[in-house]
Amino acid sequence: MIRGGARGGAANRAWTRAAASDFVGGFCGMSEPSRSRAASATAFIAAGCALLPAGPARAESLGASETAALSLLLGALFVAVASSVALLRARRRHAETSTELSARLRDMAVRLDRAEAELAAEDRVTVTWSAGDSEPEIVGEASRIPGLPAGRRLLAFGSWLDAPLARALEERVAALRQRGEPFRLMLRAADGVHVEADGRPIGASVRLRLRDVTGEKLASAELASENAGLRAALGRVTALVETLVQPVWQRDERGRLVYANEAYARAVEAADGAAAVQRGAEFLDQADRAAARRAIEAGHVFRKRAPAVFAGTRRVFDVVETPSPTGSAAIATDVSDLEDVRADLSRQMEAHRRTLDLLATAVAIFRRDGGLAFHNQAYAQLWGLDPAFLEGAPTDSAILDRLRAERKLPEEVDFRTWKAQLREAYQAIEPRELWWHLPDRRTLRVVITPNPEGGVTHLFDDVTERLALESRFNALSRVQSETIDHLNEAVAVFGSDGRLRLHNPAFEALWRLSPPMLRDRPHAETILSACGSRHPDPELWSRLRLALTAMPEERRRVAMRIDLDGGEIVDVVILPLPDGGTLLTFTNVTDSVNRERVQRERAEALEAADRLKADFVRNVSYELRSPLTNTIGFGQLLGDPRVGDLSPKQKEYVDHIVTSASAVLAIINDILDLQTIDAGAMELERSSVDPRAAIEAAAEGVRDRLAEAGLGLEIDVAPNAGVFEGDAKRVRQVLFHLLSNAIRFSKPGVAVRVSAAREGDAVAFRVADEGTGIAPEIIDRVFDRFESRSGGARHGGVGLGLPLVKSIVELHGGAVSLQSTPGEGTVVTCRFPIGPRPIGDADSRGAESRSSEFKSA
Repeated sequence: MIRGGARGGAANRAWTRAAASDFVGGFCGMSEPSRSRAASATAFIAAGCALLPAGPARAESLGASETAALSLLLGALFVAVASSVALLRARRRHAETSTELSARLRDMAVRLDRAEAELAAEDRVTVTWSAGDSEPEIVGEASRIPGLPAGRRLLAFGSWLDAPLARALEERVAALRQRGEPFRLMLRAADGVHVEADGRPIGASVRLRLRDVTGEKLASAELASENAGLRAALGRVTALVETLVQPVWQRDERGRLVYANEAYARAVEAADGAAAVQRGAEFLDQADRAAARRAIEAGHVFRKRAPAVFAGTRRVFDVVETPSPTGSAAIATDVSDLEDVRADLSRQMEAHRRTLDLLATAVAIFRRDGGLAFHNQAYAQLWGLDPAFLEGAPTDSAILDRLRAERKLPEEVDFRTWKAQLREAYQAIEPRELWWHLPDRRTLRVVITPNPEGGVTHLFDDVTERLALESRFNALSRVQSETIDHLNEAVAVFGSDGRLRLHNPAFEALWRLSPPMLRDRPHAETILSACGSRHPDPELWSRLRLALTAMPEERRRVAMRIDLDGGEIVDVVILPLPDGGTLLTFTNVTDSVNRERVQRERAEALEAADRLKADFVRNVSYELRSPLTNTIGFGQLLGDPRVGDLSPKQKEYVDHIVTSASAVLAIINDILDLQTIDAGAMELERSSVDPRAAIEAAAEGVRDRLAEAGLGLEIDVAPNAGVFEGDAKRVRQVLFHLLSNAIRFSKPGVAVRVSAAREGDAVAFRVADEGTGIAPEIIDRVFDRFESRSGGARHGGVGLGLPLVKSIVELHGGAVSLQSTPGEGTVVTCRFPIGPRPIGDADSRGAESRSSEFKSA
């Protein structure tokens, strides 16, 4: 207990010393009022300490309760002392802070005065908007800045700024107050004063400062404004250059690439212009770059059309590079298509020149200065000018003077005025057409056409022949009109539009149309409707209407015959014309039709009589052959010695009977052969025929007649006669009849000549006699049937030999001809084709000849 009390007292003493030390330290730092309050507290603590027992005895005499009370007292004292010390320290710091703030306040007041003085000295106005305060604070005299209103009207920007600037300033102020975005604008007041508007946030407030920009500041502001404008213009130009399809690049003063646009990058296959500049990719080849560098160093603009590779494809570009103080700038324009067009244009111009050289129209093209730029061959030939003279590109005036000296131009009284009028075409817009009548009686149509690029083109067309043709055409048209007007046939011509173009009076009379109706060139529909009264058949007018109004390629020739109401018969012919028109002709054939009917009836009667005659001859011939055959047989039997002897007189009579009967039988056989040929029933037994054998066989049949007439026979077969294909029996029959005919008309003591020769693709037999010949008036009828001529003959015939010869030869596909001279003789030629030939033509010719024979009979 004592030890604990001792320990407690020691602790209390230690604490007391510490507290005293702190107190003393704090006391020393206090002011006078604080020190008095601290002294009172110290006295209170000392009084408390005096109540404590003194020494160990005193401590031992204290009980536990006294110790607890003492501890509480000491704790309260400690808290009181500590609070006093803290209070003292706080007061000391407050005093120090107050002193410092007072000094700072005095300094700020001085600074504020100085700033307000500066603001008052400068020409500026400051508008401040504090946080939460809607009313701005305006500092400065706005009246000192020209153009700015005083007071709160300063914030009505539209009162002293143009509308675009006022709107821009309002937007910037709104962005500053709402989002704190600073700005600086150069404004121009209505009276021309430049004002700088500077807005920026300051703490919790925002400030707008307006100041007059004068002197160097104004110059600096103008430079800044100009610099901003230049930067904007440069940006626009750069943006435009980047969109160009032409490669554009720039070089510095040492020739290094410093800029390239997107087209340049595509040309050199770079990612962009910056990549092309970074790797130094060149667009032109080395020679062109060197030439451009030399021109730039000399201060000249480099221009050249050069090939270059664009994105892997070789193209042609017009390159222009111009020098600048800090280097050069260049642009390349792709003219590959232009070169192609130029080459194509050159080819077309050359083709046009060649085409103009082929024209018959003379062409001369003169330049703007009057020099000859081109002429074709027709021009040189028209005027007969020397090619060397024309190749020297003479002026049109020199050419006219030379032509006038050679008297090749129209004779003009005032040649100088006439030439000056021609020169007016160089200033004209429309072409001129002139007619020149030359001294050599030629007429030229001259067309002078101004060219778009200047100069003129002269076209000379020789219309002499055309005028003559037009004159003849007009005369022919008048003759044709007169002819058509006097034709008996009704004629009408309709144009491609279906309207009447031409008609004659016969057309009006036939269809009973009035001249006033036809004067206005009515349409075909109107005319056909008017003509329908004379022929009410609608089918006819439908066909006529279709023929007149159909498309030109669908029109066809139409011919028909119609009967009119008065008993007239008209032949209608519709003929399409080359110009798309249609010709209608109406021929009144009433009389000819009536005559044709009479002729037809007569022909029918003749044909019936001919058939009756043919039937009669055929029947009689067949009926006579059997008795004649019997007569000949019995006559030959009577003359046979084995039957019995006859007296010379009886034998002579029997021979006459046989001879006469044989002659009649031959005539009947000829008639039957002709009838067989006419009926088309005769068939040829074709084989190879030897001309010599055929002649000898026929001569054997007439040898007795030759001897009786005292005539000779000459046979001449050419070595090249060869053989031909035919019916040998019929060929011998032809030669027999020809020889018989020659014998009948030959004079005694002469010879009949028979020859055969090859003539082309036929074998020609000729039988010639030296008889009386044939008169010209009957030579055309010698081949007609039953046409017998007895003049000069020993005995007459029935006129069937030559017709039969002609029929047989034509049946072979050959032909018969006859030449005769009265008193000298006759030559009959029969040509047989070598090979077989269709006999249709021969049959038709035979039928025609037989028809003519029947008609003549």
